[in-house]
Amino acid sequence: MRIVMMTNTYKPILGGLEKSVEVFSEEYRKRGHKVLIVAPEFENTPKKEKDVFRLPAIKNIGDSEFSIEMGISLDLHKALKRFKPDIIHTHHPFLIGDTALRAAAKFNVPLVFTNHTLYEQNTHYLPGGNSAAMKKFVVRLAKGYADLCDQVIAPSESVANLLKKRGVKTPIEVLPTGIYIDQFKKGDGVTFRKFFDIPKDAFVVGIIGRMAQEKNVPFLLKAVTAFLKKNKNAYFVVVGGGPLLESIKSSFEKNKLGDRLICTGVLKGKQLISAYDALDVFAFSSHSETQGLVLVEAMASGTPVVGVDAPGVREVIEDKKNGRLLKNDNVQKFAEALSWIAKQSPQERAALNKNARKTAQEFSVPICVKKALKLYSSAIKRQRKQCDLDKSAWKRNVRLLKAQAELMVNTTKASVAAVSGIPKTTALKAVKMVKKGFKALIHS
Repeated sequence: MRIVMMTNTYKPILGGLEKSVEVFSEEYRKRGHKVLIVAPEFENTPKKEKDVFRLPAIKNIGDSEFSIEMGISLDLHKALKRFKPDIIHTHHPFLIGDTALRAAAKFNVPLVFTNHTLYEQNTHYLPGGNSAAMKKFVVRLAKGYADLCDQVIAPSESVANLLKKRGVKTPIEVLPTGIYIDQFKKGDGVTFRKFFDIPKDAFVVGIIGRMAQEKNVPFLLKAVTAFLKKNKNAYFVVVGGGPLLESIKSSFEKNKLGDRLICTGVLKGKQLISAYDALDVFAFSSHSETQGLVLVEAMASGTPVVGVDAPGVREVIEDKKNGRLLKNDNVQKFAEALSWIAKQSPQERAALNKNARKTAQEFSVPICVKKALKLYSSAIKRQRKQCDLDKSAWKRNVRLLKAQAELMVNTTKASVAAVSGIPKTTALKAVKMVKKGFKALIHS
């Protein structure tokens, strides 16, 4: 197969979505398939990339690390024409998603869409983003886009159920991003602790990821702080960056816990795997995940997880078997759950570690890649059965115009849904706001 992967975010940005695109693309190539990745340019984009097409983009939108592609690219059309895709897989329902829909229509190939993100949980990045109107808008936009595709992929059962509840009619399949299980058995937690001056007998709580509002970081800080105050031999390790990193440091200094906070910055490869291995428990409180890939990585390292019940989390954590799953945000109960892990006997801790590794096996790369390729083949077969045999330039242009019209209708419907029930003057302001703001919603 000749597969096109289209995404608003990719290297050098690090995250679950970017990792998903990279892992699946590499595995498809190993199995003899051709893959072309299409993504915007970013600050510090790698200079030499094989089989990656970069779209001209406006960089560092809103002082962030993200970029926005600059409209239709004739060079992209030429690149796709040379590549001759059999299928296009988009990882966003807007911006690059619009380009993907037009390309699929132009080349008469099926379009697959992975709903990586609970978009309404990320609207705080937009102007007026915390408004009910904006949240309704992005939900309706993503739902409408899904119905314009030939196949929808949900990273977890929770997300699949949510999409069905919202009325998505396109076939939906659950397909998580796989991880390389064996890599996470090679961590060196002992050396990691030595490097950061963490005592051998310390109990280490950790979080790995982007420190941002949608990750529910303020709640996690309160819970971990409460735990550390009662456990003098406990440390908190933060791996990653993000807009809330400085507030984490300030909070720990304010609570006189700065000497037990370790901020490593962004880690990769063996260093990242060793960070997982150095932890006694992984703490996770995000409500915005669709899979929670870092939970699986932690468990592959044999590290139990304490998390709050949410999509992508409840599928991974089995309460008191491979960690603790809490019903809601409760600082005291989260701190108590961390204490529960800390108080387990060596034999009980070993059982938690073993069960964590067993859970991770279900998310191995070979299993996930095999299912993905099967989905692609089915989508191609369905599309070819329905294919219009007339491949004239006229027919191609008609398909393209239809796709463009569907995108416009979807955006209009999303705008109307967002302002329904709101006073007219407020509604007009809201429509202007969503039109101005939605293009900035580009990451997971």
